[in-house]
Amino acid sequence: MNQTVMTILQSALLSMTPVLELRGALPWAIARGLDPWFAYVLCVVCNMVPVPFILLFINKVLEWMSGTRYFAGISRWLLERARKKMDVYYKYEVLGLFILVAIPLPGTGAWTGALVAALMGVKLRAAVPTIALGVAAAGLIMLTVSMGVVSVLG
Repeated sequence: MNQTVMTILQSALLSMTPVLELRGALPWAIARGLDPWFAYVLCVVCNMVPVPFILLFINKVLEWMSGTRYFAGISRWLLERARKKMDVYYKYEVLGLFILVAIPLPGTGAWTGALVAALMGVKLRAAVPTIALGVAAAGLIMLTVSMGVVSVLG
């Protein structure tokens, strides 16, 4: 398979994974030679793919996990992590959700934003565009940083 196609597929999959998301995939794609703006659009779109599923199903999944012997600890950890992030939402509401997703730091992003939105009962029609704008903003920040690093390293 062509190296460019492999880089595109890998970047798309990295963008959809928790933790790495767009923050890891975009710099990686640019470093692997993808056009920065193409990589930006690819990573933003792919980072949004899991969001509706998280919003629709995470409460049921966490409920199921908490009732199992093996996954109860993970469920508690996820809920505790989300509760720590809810303060931003409580303080700023939808703007807080945007900020939570837009700041490209560990523990923020589309997955965390979708988890918080689902636990807060934010409607899909409000959560998806807010998270999408946050992902786009985080992508612009990461694009700027990535391009600076690439230009410095040559």
